Amino acid sequence: MTEGLRERKKRETRRRISDTAIGLFVERGFEHVTIAEVAAAAGVSANTVYNYFETKENLVLPPDEASPQRLADMVRDRRPGEAAVPAVLRTLRGEVRRRDRRIGLTDGFGRVFVMMRAAPTLTARLEDLGRQMTDTLAAVLAGETGASPADPLPRVVAWQVGALHELVYTEIGRRTATGEDPATIAAAVLAILDTAEDLLGGRILTFATRQESQCSE
Repeated sequence: MTEGLRERKKRETRRRISDTAIGLFVERGFEHVTIAEVAAAAGVSANTVYNYFETKENLVLPPDEASPQRLADMVRDRRPGEAAVPAVLRTLRGEVRRRDRRIGLTDGFGRVFVMMRAAPTLTARLEDLGRQMTDTLAAVLAGETGASPADPLPRVVAWQVGALHELVYTEIGRRTATGEDPATIAAAVLAILDTAEDLLGGRILTFATRQESQCSE
């Protein structure tokens, strides 16, 4: 569907507010910038900022981009014959190779990463988001495999995936902050994903394999 003029203007306003806010947060620190200052710098009212972002933290971690469903969605979208963990690995590799915004391989992410780590409320939000991603993935794995509530396997697999996902983000942020170029960072992260796949046991790599589609006669 073609984007209408109204929708395009709203998207552009949202992006302008977000980019302005992050620039101020990086320059002065998240806790030292007010919503009123963000609004003034973006050329909008404070109410407009809140119309697009319910909280100050959402300016940095908008729910549509920092979603608790992220890992679960990778598994839900896996191909017939593909297991859960290989689907996550494949998706992450694709994002790294494309320099996807969601993975943080963009210009300036290193400074944003440092800013987030220096803000207690954002650090808490990131930690909570990581737990939500893991819990949501564990629930999806348990539901798809029919695991009993007492079976720890879906949760163990989910926590392995969650830890790897966090490692990828941390590595990208750390390397970007030290000035490494995106190509070098991407190569290092792909090597991490390859190493993780080599270390993971066969039971994890074959857990929750989606059945092949059956051809109708």
